[in-house]
Amino acid sequence: MAKTAKKAAKKAVKKAAKKAAPKKAAKKVAKKAAPKKKSARKPNAAFMAPLTASPALAEVIGSKPLPRTEIVKKIWDYIRKNNLQDKKNRRMINADSKLKPLFGKDQISMFELAKVVNKHVK
Repeated sequence: MAKTAKKAAKKAVKKAAKKAAPKKAAKKVAKKAAPKKKSARKPNAAFMAPLTASPALAEVIGSKPLPRTEIVKKIWDYIRKNNLQDKKNRRMINADSKLKPLFGKDQISMFELAKVVNKHVK
């Protein structure tokens, strides 16, 4: 008789644990799903200021004054369009006839691109 009472008690504890676990999980999910507060972040005006490109850079992106972010984006569009990323090391950019005057060498790292752009804008 005592054995069956112990088994029944164990089953009751297991059922209670199973019922309690989903409630805890539901609370955790509810906390994670709560929307986070967004800060009112304003873009930096220095990035949005239109810059004039040098003649060498204007051959690649056009002569219209553009913000620095758009200049880099247009250079990357040109690189992808002409398949100028190195096949083995994708961090390297191979220069073609238009990019050679900008880079000053046959190949640069993608991390040097900002430095190159800085030299060719006013």
